[in-house]
Amino acid sequence: MEANIQDHESGSCPLADNIQGLSSSNLALSLKRSSKCAESASKETFTSAGNVIKTEVSMAESFQNVEKSSKTCDIPNEESSIKFDYKPELLSEEVLKPDCQNYVCESKPSWRPYKWLEQLSNIREMRKSRDAPVDTMGCDVISDSKAPPKDYRYQVLLSLMLSSQTKDQVTSAAMGRLREHGCNVSNILSTSDDVLGQLIYPAGFWKKKVKYIKQTSEILANKYGGDIPNSVEDLCSLPGVGPKMAHLVMKCAWNTVTGIGVDTHVHRITNRLGWVQKPTKQPEDTRKELEDWLPRSYWSEVNHLVVGFGQQICLPVRPKCDQCLNQSICPFKK
Repeated sequence: MEANIQDHESGSCPLADNIQGLSSSNLALSLKRSSKCAESASKETFTSAGNVIKTEVSMAESFQNVEKSSKTCDIPNEESSIKFDYKPELLSEEVLKPDCQNYVCESKPSWRPYKWLEQLSNIREMRKSRDAPVDTMGCDVISDSKAPPKDYRYQVLLSLMLSSQTKDQVTSAAMGRLREHGCNVSNILSTSDDVLGQLIYPAGFWKKKVKYIKQTSEILANKYGGDIPNSVEDLCSLPGVGPKMAHLVMKCAWNTVTGIGVDTHVHRITNRLGWVQKPTKQPEDTRKELEDWLPRSYWSEVNHLVVGFGQQICLPVRPKCDQCLNQSICPFKK
């Protein structure tokens, strides 16, 4: 392109001084090129011969230098200076439960029963003497803690299998006879069904439990080297073992909290206290409801506390509401 654009060294404006000397087509091209160069902050300038010369500092770099220098000034950011005074008041035990929908997660407090923490504190107070049957005849107490670890864990499992539909006193007596007989996997497998039945009688459904104990012991010997499984899933795969037993075995035998053990006492009392959003019909439904809102730090004590409370005060029939510290805040109180 031939354009009568003078060198910048002459001191005159190349485009303004020579605009009349340009043809209409060259003028349009020059204006277009000038506009394009200004918008993109290009590093290119043109000589009168149309050659491209690379400048040492471009317009874009100049703007960057200005931005860098402006960072040293304290310019208030209007958005960052906005402050919100709203602070939701939550209990110290509140746990925020993420609610994820459409790939967006928002934290919000989950449902909590009315005055549940006060109710729990009152149950602790009523249970501080630790003199309920579960305290002296629980699965961990009636198992031989001095036995080899494998045998102790096996006894914890058997005691829970025997406790189903059976009073603690009957379960404790049966475990005493089993321990005296020799309560380990190999010895129980070598014991006849008749003798085993005599040892555990009169536990509820004792004939069926003889079958479950023999089948479970055989699985433990062949698959787990005489020990018991260390997961809820594997424990529930054993004959006669459900979620309630599995979670209690994990806590008492493996010292691991995996869930809340919900038996008939826990099922009954948590429904009475309103610890479920709506009444539940099965203990397993109650367990899921409790684990959905109760902070995990309380899981390990709930079964033991509530079972003893149900054995002494919150009885299935004619509960002793007049002796209960929760009588003023219990929905069930008549």
